[in-house]
Amino acid sequence: MKQFGGGYGADGVFADEAEAQQHSKLEKLYISTRAAKHFQRDIVRGVEGYIVTGSKQVEIGNKLCEDGKKYGTENTCTSGSTLSKAALSFAKARSMMEKERGNLLKALGTQVAEPLRAMVMGAPLEDARHLAQRYDRMRQEAEAQAIEVSKRQMKLREASGNSDMISRLEAAESKLQELKSNMGVLGKEALAAMTAVEGQQQRLTLQRLIALVESERNYHQKVLQILDQLEREMVSERQRIEGAPPPVVESSMPPPPAYEEVNGIFMRNTVAELVETVEYFLAEAIQSYRAESDTELNLSAGDYIVVRKVSNNGWAEGECRGRAGWFPYDYIEKRERVLASKVAQVF
Repeated sequence: MKQFGGGYGADGVFADEAEAQQHSKLEKLYISTRAAKHFQRDIVRGVEGYIVTGSKQVEIGNKLCEDGKKYGTENTCTSGSTLSKAALSFAKARSMMEKERGNLLKALGTQVAEPLRAMVMGAPLEDARHLAQRYDRMRQEAEAQAIEVSKRQMKLREASGNSDMISRLEAAESKLQELKSNMGVLGKEALAAMTAVEGQQQRLTLQRLIALVESERNYHQKVLQILDQLEREMVSERQRIEGAPPPVVESSMPPPPAYEEVNGIFMRNTVAELVETVEYFLAEAIQSYRAESDTELNLSAGDYIVVRKVSNNGWAEGECRGRAGWFPYDYIEKRERVLASKVAQVF
């Protein structure tokens, strides 16, 4: 209400201090209730926007949940089902989180947005504003009437004894008293209504803000519990896998010939038949090999070996880095040319 700016100088006309205080209180109440109404409207708009974006997030989260379930049930990985289990656990947790998000959005709508919207659009605030507006119009009318009475009093002093002017002055004064009386009653009603609305605005808005905070806090606490449980399950599975001993792979390859028998005086005919005498040649290890006995030779991918013997059962014998022993022949490839720096590694 533009009238509540104090621009028409009524305080100079009315000497009633109580009425002036009443007008000042109404002006402050109007400013307060208007600001609270705008704040309530801002909260409603913010919550409604949050619900719209949150609903989209629920949709995306549920799609991710379906994708996790699909992979977990249809995965055909041959090396284990660890990822499948993790995908199913993730999908289950995601489903629970989206359910909690949906509950949060519902609570924000019913416990925050709807009550505040009802108050913004409700009758108590509008009724109180109408009362204040009626009071202000009546106050302006009383101010104009007070000015009229003042003018008639001045005219009467200039032309004393004029019965017609006296009669008109009495009528003007009577109307002014009536306006002031009605204005006082209406002002009290408007003040009581605006005070009640202000108190209701303050209480309800604070309650709805508390409800908003509690709803979000409960949502985040439940989501945190779900995520903690999911993390424990995944970490436990990972630790189980990392701590498990490597699988034992049975080798179909026969053991290498006894090193002493091949190189010593105890060579039997059967061993001699297995070993093919070849000219020495250089080879490069194409994959690592871990020796399983003292007669075997450790190899690392990239090592260069002087190959001295090749058996008919898949083994070769040679020297690398000053050590000699047997190793699978399939783990090496013959090299015609080798850098001099690499040759030095052999010995």
